[in-house]
Amino acid sequence: MKKLMDFRKKMSAVLMASGLIFAMLLPIQASAADIAFNEPLNGVNPNLFYTSDGWANGPDFGVGWKAVNQEFVNGIMALRLDNAGCPASCSGKNYASAEYSTHVKYGYGRVEARLKAASGVGLVTSLFTYSGQGTGTSNDEIDIEILGKDTTKMETNYFTNGVGQHSTIINLGFDASLDFHNYAFEWSPSFIKWYVDGKLVHTENGSRGTLPTSPGYIMVNLWSGSGPAEIWTGKFNYPGMPVRAYFDWIKFKPAN
Repeated sequence: MKKLMDFRKKMSAVLMASGLIFAMLLPIQASAADIAFNEPLNGVNPNLFYTSDGWANGPDFGVGWKAVNQEFVNGIMALRLDNAGCPASCSGKNYASAEYSTHVKYGYGRVEARLKAASGVGLVTSLFTYSGQGTGTSNDEIDIEILGKDTTKMETNYFTNGVGQHSTIINLGFDASLDFHNYAFEWSPSFIKWYVDGKLVHTENGSRGTLPTSPGYIMVNLWSGSGPAEIWTGKFNYPGMPVRAYFDWIKFKPAN
């Protein structure tokens, strides 16, 4: 199962374009930040975050990224997946959705978000860091992913120099699509620890593979699996109306 889950190529690991084009589309790279932030998500914050717009990932993703699919209402950010104008205005994809990323990369520390996941076979709600390398190059990444086919579970994973196969499935004990919960991971040179509502649920210490070392953008998104990724996500069938993942806030605290 883990091998199949790692068969998919993550959000920024595989693009339809070349690695050069990918680099142009990502936020401007900067050195690792060591300043804490607490983003309340009351509206777009262009000083801290970047909204993906006008492009798409590779064949594993069924969505094109559109800024208009990001919504802010009453202090909550919604990432909306729909089929408006697709595929013509959705970078050739059948659906459109939204993604939000920091402008700069962050190093060791704690990444946390309060969110309510989207429900539905084929959907993925994600909170992760990504080192921002292009197609055909290595990348470091740390993941929290909730698959819409079973929102009572969370998947943890990490990639080092593009090598994954470190997936672990966590039974949450609740349905993540019904209410907001806090999801976090702490990253240090010697461990990655994942938390749900402040409770430690999983630890990686490098025994299954070298831990990441490269700083990464802090990112959230909602997407549907397509092509090879359907082995992992299941096949998405549009329900006839938009689906949303909701985020209350995103935080980062650097390691001491």
